[in-house]
Amino acid sequence: MPFQKATQMKDDRSSPFRDAHTDIETAHGVPQTEQTRSAAYRLAFADNEFLVRDELRPVRLQLELLKPQMLLDEYGVESTVVLFGGARIPSPVKKDTATTKTLADLSKYYEEARRFAYLVTQASLESGGHRNIITTGGGPGVMEAGNRGAKEAGGISIGLNIVLPHEQAPNEFVTPDLCFNFHYFAIRKMHFLMRANAVCIFPGGFGTLDEMFESLTLIQTGRMKRVPFLLFGRDFWEKIINWEALADAGTISPEDLTLFRFVETAEEAMAAMADWEGAGEKRGAIPGR
Repeated sequence: MPFQKATQMKDDRSSPFRDAHTDIETAHGVPQTEQTRSAAYRLAFADNEFLVRDELRPVRLQLELLKPQMLLDEYGVESTVVLFGGARIPSPVKKDTATTKTLADLSKYYEEARRFAYLVTQASLESGGHRNIITTGGGPGVMEAGNRGAKEAGGISIGLNIVLPHEQAPNEFVTPDLCFNFHYFAIRKMHFLMRANAVCIFPGGFGTLDEMFESLTLIQTGRMKRVPFLLFGRDFWEKIINWEALADAGTISPEDLTLFRFVETAEEAMAAMADWEGAGEKRGAIPGR
């Protein structure tokens, strides 16, 4: 059964006070004079030039945290499964367009991400469709594969996009009502992890490494509950990161290497999630709270 939106957006117009929508409409209808055309006359919350001033950064940070939070709550999203991975990894049918042989070889992980998202979404729908919703960065590559697999399974998925100089438009498989756009990387990262029941890392570049290490640090330091943390592609990850050297040097503890597991296939990942300590428990801790 397809996921059904849990609630409708609340209508603040039931308040005894005059609502903001009405005042915006009224302000637009006043006579045009030198005074009413002045930027100073605009309602503060309807003044885009005012809202993007440097002094308003704390307000913008709050808005970016609050908007997705409210909409996800209204949709009834209880928990997520997060997929991080490279935007440049092509689908198998497009691997001939890859700029390097390694990227072409990594195209198999596009298919694994797609299949994994399909299986996770299928299981989610069987339990009501409100838990373990696939969440990606909303862009191409591995992100597209995750949203695509969720849609093919008949479920919803979340895309947390961000405004970048050259990228990225949201991929066509993100559920439109759950396709968000961010200005602040920090707030976007919070939304990735606030509901995460699992974190799955596919091969990628600087962005993927940043997201992986920040998530691991939150778990290592106890700022976030230990959740299934899966690295797809042992050969890739052991080639670019000498994990054992970190433990040998004493810069991490040997037990920190148990915070994650390597997997190769969607089926391995599903099995790892199922036998992880605490599997099935509801998230109670939000990072930073």
